[in-house]
Amino acid sequence: MSSTSLGFKFHQISQDHHMLPYAQIRSELDRTPLFEAKTWQLSPEAWPLSRDQVDELGQIGAACLQFHQALETLYLRSAAGKNLLRNKPLLAPWVADYLDRGKPRELVLHARDPKNRGLFPTVLRPDLLLTDDGFVMTELDSVPGGIGLTAFLNRLYEQDAGASIIGAGDEMIRAFHESLAALRPGDRNPLIALVVSEEAATYRPEMEWLAGQLQVQGKRVFCLRPEQLFPLGTTLCFDLDGNPEKIDVLYRFFELFDLANVKTAAFILESWKAGDLAVAPPMRPFQEEKLAFALFHHHRLREFWAESLDKRSHALLARIIPKSWVLDAAPLPPGAVLDGPLVGGRPLTDWRELSAASQKERDLIIKISGYHETAWGARSVVLGSDCSREQWQFGLEQALDLSHQHLHVLQTYRKPRRARHTLYVPAVDGQPGAFEAAPREGRLRLCPYYLVGEGQARLAGALATFCPPDKKIIHGMQDAALLPCRVA
Repeated sequence: MSSTSLGFKFHQISQDHHMLPYAQIRSELDRTPLFEAKTWQLSPEAWPLSRDQVDELGQIGAACLQFHQALETLYLRSAAGKNLLRNKPLLAPWVADYLDRGKPRELVLHARDPKNRGLFPTVLRPDLLLTDDGFVMTELDSVPGGIGLTAFLNRLYEQDAGASIIGAGDEMIRAFHESLAALRPGDRNPLIALVVSEEAATYRPEMEWLAGQLQVQGKRVFCLRPEQLFPLGTTLCFDLDGNPEKIDVLYRFFELFDLANVKTAAFILESWKAGDLAVAPPMRPFQEEKLAFALFHHHRLREFWAESLDKRSHALLARIIPKSWVLDAAPLPPGAVLDGPLVGGRPLTDWRELSAASQKERDLIIKISGYHETAWGARSVVLGSDCSREQWQFGLEQALDLSHQHLHVLQTYRKPRRARHTLYVPAVDGQPGAFEAAPREGRLRLCPYYLVGEGQARLAGALATFCPPDKKIIHGMQDAALLPCRVA
Protein backbone atom coordinates (compact mmCIF):
# COMPACT_ATOMS: atom_id res chain seq x y z
CA MET A 1 0.00 0.00 0.00
CA SER A 2 1.38 3.39 -0.97
CA SER A 3 1.90 6.15 1.55
CA THR A 4 -0.60 8.45 -0.15
CA SER A 5 -3.37 5.84 0.11
CA LEU A 6 -3.03 6.03 3.89
CA GLY A 7 -4.17 9.64 3.85
CA PHE A 8 -0.81 11.31 4.46
CA LYS A 9 2.61 11.58 2.86
CA PHE A 10 5.87 10.22 4.21
CA HIS A 11 8.85 12.52 4.58
CA GLN A 12 12.41 11.85 5.60
CA ILE A 13 13.06 12.54 9.26
CA SER A 14 15.61 15.29 9.57
CA GLN A 15 18.99 14.47 11.02
CA ASP A 16 18.59 17.20 13.65
CA HIS A 17 15.68 15.33 15.25
CA HIS A 18 15.35 16.66 18.81
CA MET A 19 13.23 15.98 21.85
CA LEU A 20 10.30 18.02 23.12
CA PRO A 21 11.20 19.66 26.44
CA TYR A 22 9.31 18.48 29.49
CA ALA A 23 8.24 22.02 30.40
CA GLN A 24 6.72 22.56 26.96
CA ILE A 25 4.66 19.35 27.08
CA ARG A 26 3.54 20.01 30.66
CA SER A 27 2.57 23.59 29.83
CA GLU A 28 0.50 22.56 26.80
CA LEU A 29 -1.33 19.83 28.74
CA ASP A 30 -2.00 22.11 31.71
CA ARG A 31 -3.43 24.75 29.38
CA THR A 32 -5.64 22.17 27.60
CA PRO A 33 -6.76 19.39 29.96
CA LEU A 34 -8.10 16.66 27.70
CA PHE A 35 -9.33 14.15 30.26
CA GLU A 36 -11.27 14.81 33.43
CA ALA A 37 -9.01 14.25 36.48
CA LYS A 38 -6.56 12.00 34.60
CA THR A 39 -2.80 12.18 34.23
CA TRP A 40 -0.19 10.04 32.50
CA GLN A 41 3.55 9.74 32.01
CA LEU A 42 5.26 12.03 29.52
CA SER A 43 7.82 11.35 26.83
CA PRO A 44 10.02 13.65 24.74
CA GLU A 45 9.40 11.61 21.58
CA ALA A 46 6.53 10.15 19.58
CA TRP A 47 6.41 6.36 19.31
CA PRO A 48 8.40 5.19 16.24
CA LEU A 49 6.82 2.76 13.77
CA SER A 50 8.60 1.26 10.78
CA ARG A 51 7.28 1.87 7.29
CA ASP A 52 6.31 -1.80 7.11
CA GLN A 53 4.29 -1.45 10.31
CA VAL A 54 2.52 1.62 8.96
CA ASP A 55 1.76 -0.21 5.73
CA GLU A 56 0.29 -3.03 7.80
CA LEU A 57 -1.86 -0.52 9.68
CA GLY A 58 -3.33 0.51 6.35
CA GLN A 59 -4.14 -3.11 5.57
CA ILE A 60 -5.65 -3.61 9.04
CA GLY A 61 -7.96 -0.63 8.49
CA ALA A 62 -9.25 -2.05 5.22
CA ALA A 63 -9.72 -5.47 6.87
CA CYS A 64 -11.62 -3.96 9.82
CA LEU A 65 -14.08 -2.23 7.51
CA GLN A 66 -14.57 -5.43 5.52
CA PHE A 67 -15.11 -7.25 8.81
CA HIS A 68 -17.91 -4.84 9.75
CA GLN A 69 -19.48 -5.19 6.32
CA ALA A 70 -19.44 -8.98 6.60
CA LEU A 71 -20.74 -8.85 10.18
CA GLU A 72 -23.75 -6.83 9.01
CA THR A 73 -24.50 -9.42 6.33
CA LEU A 74 -24.09 -12.26 8.82
CA TYR A 75 -26.37 -10.64 11.37
CA LEU A 76 -29.16 -9.61 8.98
CA ARG A 77 -29.23 -12.92 7.12
CA SER A 78 -29.20 -14.81 10.40
CA ALA A 79 -32.08 -12.72 11.75
CA ALA A 80 -34.09 -13.23 8.53
CA GLY A 81 -33.44 -16.99 8.44
CA LYS A 82 -31.64 -16.69 5.11
CA ASN A 83 -28.85 -18.85 3.77
CA LEU A 84 -25.33 -17.60 4.53
CA LEU A 85 -23.41 -19.20 1.65
CA ARG A 86 -23.66 -18.81 -2.11
CA ASN A 87 -23.75 -22.42 -3.25
CA LYS A 88 -24.24 -24.42 -0.09
CA PRO A 89 -26.91 -24.44 2.62
CA LEU A 90 -25.96 -22.84 5.94
CA LEU A 91 -28.47 -21.36 8.36
CA ALA A 92 -27.35 -19.85 11.67
CA PRO A 93 -30.26 -18.30 13.60
CA TRP A 94 -28.17 -18.61 16.76
CA VAL A 95 -25.91 -15.79 15.52
CA ALA A 96 -28.71 -13.21 15.74
CA ASP A 97 -29.74 -14.70 19.09
CA TYR A 98 -26.24 -14.14 20.44
CA LEU A 99 -25.95 -10.60 19.10
CA ASP A 100 -29.46 -9.56 20.23
CA ARG A 101 -29.36 -11.18 23.66
CA GLY A 102 -30.27 -8.75 26.44
CA LYS A 103 -31.13 -5.89 24.06
CA PRO A 104 -34.49 -4.03 24.12
CA ARG A 105 -36.78 -5.07 21.27
CA GLU A 106 -37.07 -1.47 20.03
CA LEU A 107 -33.28 -1.24 19.63
CA VAL A 108 -33.13 -4.60 17.85
CA LEU A 109 -35.80 -3.48 15.37
CA HIS A 110 -33.94 -0.19 14.85
CA ALA A 111 -30.70 -2.07 14.11
CA ARG A 112 -32.52 -4.11 11.44
CA ASP A 113 -34.30 -1.12 9.88
CA PRO A 114 -33.56 -1.05 6.11
CA LYS A 115 -32.62 2.64 6.43
CA ASN A 116 -29.63 1.54 8.49
CA ARG A 117 -28.40 -0.95 5.91
CA GLY A 118 -24.84 -0.19 4.88
CA LEU A 119 -24.20 2.24 7.75
CA PHE A 120 -21.09 1.55 9.79
CA PRO A 121 -19.27 3.27 12.65
CA THR A 122 -17.69 6.56 11.61
CA VAL A 123 -14.55 5.85 13.64
CA LEU A 124 -13.02 2.39 13.95
CA ARG A 125 -10.29 1.83 16.51
CA PRO A 126 -8.73 -1.58 17.00
CA ASP A 127 -6.69 -2.35 20.10
CA LEU A 128 -3.40 -3.80 18.83
CA LEU A 129 -0.80 -5.40 21.06
CA LEU A 130 2.80 -5.52 19.88
CA THR A 131 3.92 -9.14 20.43
CA ASP A 132 6.88 -11.26 19.32
CA ASP A 133 4.68 -12.39 16.42
CA GLY A 134 3.66 -8.90 15.35
CA PHE A 135 0.35 -7.13 15.92
CA VAL A 136 -2.50 -8.88 17.76
CA MET A 137 -5.98 -7.31 17.68
CA THR A 138 -7.81 -7.92 20.95
CA GLU A 139 -10.81 -5.64 20.34
CA LEU A 140 -12.38 -3.40 17.69
CA ASP A 141 -14.03 -0.33 19.20
CA SER A 142 -16.74 1.56 17.33
CA VAL A 143 -17.28 4.30 19.96
CA PRO A 144 -13.67 5.03 20.87
CA GLY A 145 -12.30 7.66 23.17
CA GLY A 146 -9.03 9.42 22.42
CA ILE A 147 -9.99 11.10 19.14
CA GLY A 148 -9.41 14.62 20.44
CA LEU A 149 -6.42 13.54 22.54
CA THR A 150 -4.68 11.91 19.56
CA ALA A 151 -5.32 14.97 17.38
CA PHE A 152 -3.91 17.20 20.12
CA LEU A 153 -0.80 15.05 20.61
CA ASN A 154 -0.26 14.85 16.85
CA ARG A 155 -0.17 18.62 16.69
CA LEU A 156 2.07 18.94 19.76
CA TYR A 157 4.68 16.37 18.69
CA GLU A 158 4.60 17.56 15.10
CA GLN A 159 6.67 20.48 16.37
CA ASP A 160 9.40 17.90 16.97
CA ALA A 161 8.93 15.17 14.36
CA GLY A 162 7.31 17.22 11.60
CA ALA A 163 5.49 15.44 8.81
CA SER A 164 6.66 12.02 9.98
CA ILE A 165 3.84 12.09 12.58
CA ILE A 166 1.03 9.76 11.49
CA GLY A 167 -1.85 12.17 10.96
CA ALA A 168 0.32 15.27 10.63
CA GLY A 169 -1.33 18.48 9.50
CA ASP A 170 -4.44 17.99 11.68
CA GLU A 171 -5.47 14.97 9.63
CA MET A 172 -7.56 13.58 12.50
CA ILE A 173 -9.56 16.78 12.92
CA ARG A 174 -10.15 17.19 9.19
CA ALA A 175 -11.04 13.55 8.54
CA PHE A 176 -13.39 13.40 11.53
CA HIS A 177 -15.39 16.35 10.25
CA GLU A 178 -15.39 15.12 6.66
CA SER A 179 -16.73 11.69 7.67
CA LEU A 180 -19.57 13.23 9.67
CA ALA A 181 -20.40 15.94 7.13
CA ALA A 182 -20.63 13.27 4.40
CA LEU A 183 -23.71 11.91 6.18
CA ARG A 184 -25.58 15.03 4.95
CA PRO A 185 -24.28 15.27 1.38
CA GLY A 186 -26.61 18.08 0.38
CA ASP A 187 -25.40 20.46 3.07
CA ARG A 188 -22.07 22.25 2.60
CA ASN A 189 -21.68 22.98 6.33
CA PRO A 190 -24.08 20.81 8.37
CA LEU A 191 -24.55 21.46 12.06
CA ILE A 192 -22.89 18.61 13.96
CA ALA A 193 -23.55 17.91 17.63
CA LEU A 194 -21.02 15.84 19.58
CA VAL A 195 -23.28 14.49 22.33
CA VAL A 196 -21.44 13.16 25.40
CA SER A 197 -23.44 11.34 28.08
CA GLU A 198 -22.78 11.54 31.81
CA GLU A 199 -21.41 7.97 31.76
CA ALA A 200 -18.76 9.10 29.26
CA ALA A 201 -18.12 12.48 30.92
CA THR A 202 -14.41 11.68 31.39
CA TYR A 203 -14.01 12.23 27.64
CA ARG A 204 -16.04 15.44 27.43
CA PRO A 205 -12.99 17.78 27.62
CA GLU A 206 -11.37 16.23 24.53
CA MET A 207 -14.63 16.42 22.57
CA GLU A 208 -15.07 20.07 23.61
CA TRP A 209 -11.52 20.74 22.41
CA LEU A 210 -12.26 18.99 19.11
CA ALA A 211 -15.44 21.02 18.59
CA GLY A 212 -13.53 24.22 19.39
CA GLN A 213 -10.83 23.46 16.81
CA LEU A 214 -13.46 22.92 14.12
CA GLN A 215 -15.33 26.09 15.07
CA VAL A 216 -12.10 28.03 14.48
CA GLN A 217 -12.20 26.63 10.93
CA GLY A 218 -15.74 27.90 10.46
CA LYS A 219 -17.40 24.52 10.98
CA ARG A 220 -20.68 24.31 12.87
CA VAL A 221 -19.70 21.73 15.48
CA PHE A 222 -20.80 21.84 19.12
CA CYS A 223 -20.17 19.55 22.09
CA LEU A 224 -23.44 19.07 23.99
CA ARG A 225 -24.98 17.16 26.86
CA PRO A 226 -28.04 15.01 26.10
CA GLU A 227 -30.28 17.25 28.22
CA GLN A 228 -29.47 20.22 25.98
CA LEU A 229 -31.37 18.59 23.11
CA PHE A 230 -35.06 19.26 22.48
CA PRO A 231 -37.53 18.53 19.65
CA LEU A 232 -39.13 21.11 17.38
CA GLY A 233 -41.58 19.20 15.24
CA THR A 234 -39.55 16.28 13.93
CA THR A 235 -36.27 18.16 14.06
CA LEU A 236 -33.78 17.92 16.91
CA CYS A 237 -32.53 21.26 18.22
CA PHE A 238 -30.47 22.94 20.90
CA ASP A 239 -30.40 26.48 22.20
CA LEU A 240 -27.77 28.66 20.52
CA ASP A 241 -27.64 32.23 21.82
CA GLY A 242 -31.32 32.12 22.75
CA ASN A 243 -32.51 30.64 19.47
CA PRO A 244 -33.38 27.03 18.55
CA GLU A 245 -30.77 25.64 16.16
CA LYS A 246 -31.50 22.52 14.09
CA ILE A 247 -29.00 19.64 14.38
CA ASP A 248 -28.17 17.81 11.14
CA VAL A 249 -25.71 15.19 12.40
CA LEU A 250 -25.48 13.75 15.91
CA TYR A 251 -22.25 12.03 16.87
CA ARG A 252 -23.15 9.94 19.92
CA PHE A 253 -20.31 9.63 22.36
CA PHE A 254 -22.04 7.02 24.47
CA GLU A 255 -22.46 3.30 24.06
CA LEU A 256 -25.88 1.78 23.58
CA PHE A 257 -26.10 0.23 27.04
CA ASP A 258 -26.23 3.88 28.20
CA LEU A 259 -29.15 4.81 25.92
CA ALA A 260 -31.72 4.24 28.69
CA ASN A 261 -29.97 6.96 30.74
CA VAL A 262 -30.13 9.46 27.86
CA LYS A 263 -33.42 11.20 28.63
CA THR A 264 -33.67 12.73 25.16
CA ALA A 265 -33.14 9.38 23.36
CA ALA A 266 -36.77 9.29 22.17
CA PHE A 267 -36.32 12.66 20.44
CA ILE A 268 -33.15 11.40 18.74
CA LEU A 269 -34.93 8.33 17.38
CA GLU A 270 -37.97 10.31 16.26
CA SER A 271 -35.87 12.80 14.33
CA TRP A 272 -33.86 9.97 12.76
CA LYS A 273 -37.05 8.17 11.69
CA ALA A 274 -38.32 11.35 10.07
CA GLY A 275 -35.11 11.66 8.06
CA ASP A 276 -34.20 14.98 9.69
CA LEU A 277 -31.17 13.68 11.58
CA ALA A 278 -28.17 11.48 10.81
CA VAL A 279 -26.72 9.56 13.76
CA ALA A 280 -23.16 8.30 13.92
CA PRO A 281 -22.16 5.72 14.84
CA PRO A 282 -25.48 4.09 13.93
CA MET A 283 -27.44 2.73 16.89
CA ARG A 284 -26.91 -0.91 16.00
CA PRO A 285 -25.84 -2.90 19.08
CA PHE A 286 -24.45 -5.85 17.09
CA GLN A 287 -21.68 -3.51 15.92
CA GLU A 288 -20.54 -3.02 19.54
CA GLU A 289 -20.27 -6.68 20.62
CA LYS A 290 -16.86 -8.20 21.38
CA LEU A 291 -18.26 -11.65 20.62
CA ALA A 292 -17.98 -10.80 16.92
CA PHE A 293 -14.37 -12.03 17.20
CA ALA A 294 -15.66 -15.36 18.52
CA LEU A 295 -18.00 -15.55 15.52
CA PHE A 296 -15.02 -14.98 13.23
CA HIS A 297 -13.29 -18.02 14.71
CA HIS A 298 -16.45 -20.16 15.00
CA HIS A 299 -15.91 -23.46 13.18
CA ARG A 300 -19.44 -23.42 11.69
CA LEU A 301 -18.88 -20.00 10.09
CA ARG A 302 -15.47 -20.51 8.50
CA GLU A 303 -16.86 -20.76 4.97
CA PHE A 304 -18.98 -17.65 5.45
CA TRP A 305 -15.98 -15.51 6.41
CA ALA A 306 -13.88 -16.97 3.60
CA GLU A 307 -16.59 -16.02 1.10
CA SER A 308 -17.31 -12.57 2.59
CA LEU A 309 -13.76 -11.23 2.93
CA ASP A 310 -11.11 -10.89 0.27
CA LYS A 311 -8.19 -13.31 0.67
CA ARG A 312 -5.77 -10.71 1.95
CA SER A 313 -8.09 -9.38 4.66
CA HIS A 314 -9.21 -12.88 5.66
CA ALA A 315 -5.64 -14.08 6.09
CA LEU A 316 -4.68 -10.92 8.01
CA LEU A 317 -7.62 -11.15 10.42
CA ALA A 318 -7.04 -14.88 10.95
CA ARG A 319 -3.48 -14.05 11.99
CA ILE A 320 -4.12 -11.09 14.29
CA ILE A 321 -7.45 -11.95 16.00
CA PRO A 322 -6.78 -14.26 18.95
CA LYS A 323 -8.79 -17.45 19.19
CA SER A 324 -12.05 -16.52 20.94
CA TRP A 325 -15.19 -18.31 22.13
CA VAL A 326 -18.65 -17.34 23.44
CA LEU A 327 -19.23 -18.43 27.04
CA ASP A 328 -22.75 -19.83 26.68
CA ALA A 329 -24.12 -21.87 29.59
CA ALA A 330 -26.52 -23.82 27.36
CA PRO A 331 -26.13 -27.58 28.08
CA LEU A 332 -24.71 -29.92 25.44
CA PRO A 333 -26.27 -33.21 24.39
CA PRO A 334 -24.55 -36.40 25.66
CA GLY A 335 -21.32 -37.16 23.83
CA ALA A 336 -20.84 -33.61 22.52
CA VAL A 337 -17.76 -31.52 23.30
CA LEU A 338 -17.16 -27.78 23.20
CA ASP A 339 -15.08 -26.05 20.58
CA GLY A 340 -12.78 -24.49 23.14
CA PRO A 341 -9.43 -24.80 24.90
CA LEU A 342 -8.30 -28.09 26.42
CA VAL A 343 -7.96 -28.86 30.12
CA GLY A 344 -5.58 -31.65 31.01
CA GLY A 345 -5.30 -32.44 27.31
CA ARG A 346 -9.03 -33.20 27.09
CA PRO A 347 -11.85 -31.25 25.39
CA LEU A 348 -14.53 -29.61 27.52
CA THR A 349 -18.13 -30.80 27.84
CA ASP A 350 -19.08 -27.86 30.09
CA TRP A 351 -17.42 -24.44 30.37
CA ARG A 352 -17.31 -24.86 34.15
CA GLU A 353 -14.64 -27.52 33.67
CA LEU A 354 -12.30 -24.60 32.97
CA SER A 355 -12.27 -23.92 36.71
CA ALA A 356 -9.92 -26.91 37.09
CA ALA A 357 -7.45 -25.56 34.51
CA SER A 358 -3.84 -25.16 35.59
CA GLN A 359 -2.28 -21.71 35.69
CA LYS A 360 -0.58 -22.38 32.34
CA GLU A 361 -3.88 -23.52 30.83
CA ARG A 362 -5.50 -20.37 32.22
CA ASP A 363 -3.59 -18.12 29.82
CA LEU A 364 -7.07 -16.93 28.89
CA ILE A 365 -9.09 -13.75 29.27
CA ILE A 366 -12.75 -13.48 30.23
CA LYS A 367 -14.55 -10.22 29.39
CA ILE A 368 -18.14 -9.17 28.90
CA SER A 369 -19.15 -8.87 25.26
CA GLY A 370 -20.99 -5.54 25.33
CA TYR A 371 -24.19 -3.67 26.23
CA HIS A 372 -23.07 -3.30 29.83
CA GLU A 373 -21.41 -0.58 31.91
CA THR A 374 -18.36 -2.81 32.51
CA ALA A 375 -17.79 -3.45 28.80
CA TRP A 376 -15.24 -0.64 28.40
CA GLY A 377 -12.03 0.38 30.15
CA ALA A 378 -10.97 -3.22 30.94
CA ARG A 379 -13.40 -3.21 33.90
CA SER A 380 -14.74 -6.72 33.25
CA VAL A 381 -11.44 -8.34 32.25
CA VAL A 382 -10.22 -11.42 34.15
CA LEU A 383 -6.82 -12.79 33.11
CA GLY A 384 -6.67 -16.37 34.34
CA SER A 385 -2.88 -16.67 34.51
CA ASP A 386 -2.60 -13.46 36.54
CA CYS A 387 -5.15 -14.18 39.27
CA SER A 388 -5.80 -16.78 41.96
CA ARG A 389 -7.75 -19.95 41.22
CA GLU A 390 -10.58 -18.56 43.36
CA GLN A 391 -10.73 -15.33 41.34
CA TRP A 392 -10.68 -17.31 38.11
CA GLN A 393 -13.50 -19.59 39.28
CA PHE A 394 -15.57 -16.60 40.42
CA GLY A 395 -15.10 -14.81 37.08
CA LEU A 396 -16.03 -17.95 35.15
CA GLU A 397 -19.12 -18.67 37.27
CA GLN A 398 -20.26 -15.07 37.02
CA ALA A 399 -19.90 -15.09 33.23
CA LEU A 400 -21.92 -18.30 32.89
CA ASP A 401 -24.58 -17.21 35.37
CA LEU A 402 -25.13 -14.01 33.37
CA SER A 403 -25.08 -15.68 29.94
CA HIS A 404 -28.89 -15.72 29.62
CA GLN A 405 -28.76 -11.90 29.55
CA HIS A 406 -25.14 -10.74 29.06
CA LEU A 407 -22.74 -12.96 27.17
CA HIS A 408 -19.01 -13.06 27.93
CA VAL A 409 -16.13 -13.87 25.63
CA LEU A 410 -13.23 -16.21 26.36
CA GLN A 411 -10.06 -15.20 24.48
CA THR A 412 -6.55 -16.58 24.36
CA TYR A 413 -4.05 -14.19 25.93
CA ARG A 414 -1.23 -13.00 23.68
CA LYS A 415 1.47 -11.41 25.79
CA PRO A 416 2.89 -8.10 24.54
CA ARG A 417 6.63 -8.14 24.08
CA ARG A 418 8.98 -5.83 25.96
CA ALA A 419 9.97 -2.63 24.23
CA ARG A 420 12.03 0.44 25.13
CA HIS A 421 11.18 4.10 24.88
CA THR A 422 12.39 7.35 26.39
CA LEU A 423 10.27 8.80 29.19
CA TYR A 424 10.59 11.80 31.45
CA VAL A 425 11.38 10.60 34.98
CA PRO A 426 12.18 12.55 38.18
CA ALA A 427 15.76 13.77 38.02
CA VAL A 428 18.05 11.89 40.42
CA ASP A 429 20.23 14.86 41.34
CA GLY A 430 17.94 17.68 40.30
CA GLN A 431 15.67 20.07 42.15
CA PRO A 432 12.27 18.80 43.40
CA GLY A 433 9.94 18.70 40.43
CA ALA A 434 12.80 18.41 37.92
CA PHE A 435 12.59 15.74 35.22
CA GLU A 436 15.10 14.14 32.88
CA ALA A 437 14.75 11.91 29.83
CA ALA A 438 15.72 8.27 30.36
CA PRO A 439 15.07 4.99 28.50
CA ARG A 440 12.52 2.69 30.12
CA GLU A 441 11.20 -0.79 29.36
CA GLY A 442 7.51 -1.49 28.97
CA ARG A 443 4.79 -3.04 26.86
CA LEU A 444 2.78 -1.41 24.10
CA ARG A 445 -0.82 -1.15 22.99
CA LEU A 446 -1.34 0.65 19.69
CA CYS A 447 -4.68 2.20 18.75
CA PRO A 448 -4.89 3.38 15.13
CA TYR A 449 -7.91 5.55 14.31
CA TYR A 450 -9.67 4.94 11.01
CA LEU A 451 -12.23 7.40 9.70
CA VAL A 452 -14.82 5.66 7.54
CA GLY A 453 -16.27 7.19 4.39
CA GLU A 454 -16.85 6.39 0.72
CA GLY A 455 -16.23 2.71 1.36
CA GLN A 456 -12.76 3.26 2.79
CA ALA A 457 -11.14 3.33 6.23
CA ARG A 458 -8.75 6.28 6.36
CA LEU A 459 -5.87 6.15 8.84
CA ALA A 460 -5.89 9.53 10.57
CA GLY A 461 -3.65 8.95 13.57
CA ALA A 462 -2.45 6.37 16.06
CA LEU A 463 -2.20 6.50 19.85
CA ALA A 464 0.43 4.42 21.62
CA THR A 465 -0.09 3.39 25.26
CA PHE A 466 3.26 2.43 26.79
CA CYS A 467 2.83 0.66 30.14
CA PRO A 468 5.35 -0.59 32.71
CA PRO A 469 6.47 -4.17 31.93
CA ASP A 470 4.69 -5.67 34.96
CA LYS A 471 1.26 -4.65 33.64
CA LYS A 472 -0.49 -7.59 31.97
CA ILE A 473 -3.59 -5.67 30.83
CA ILE A 474 -2.65 -2.51 28.93
CA HIS A 475 -4.98 0.47 29.05
CA GLY A 476 -4.77 4.18 29.83
CA MET A 477 -3.49 4.42 33.40
CA GLN A 478 -1.58 6.87 35.55
CA ASP A 479 1.77 5.11 35.12
CA ALA A 480 1.41 4.67 31.35
CA ALA A 481 2.62 7.07 28.66
CA LEU A 482 0.17 8.18 25.97
CA LEU A 483 1.97 9.07 22.73
CA PRO A 484 1.27 9.81 19.08
CA CYS A 485 3.15 7.77 16.50
CA ARG A 486 5.68 8.68 13.83
CA VAL A 487 7.23 6.95 10.86
CA ALA A 488 10.77 5.95 11.82
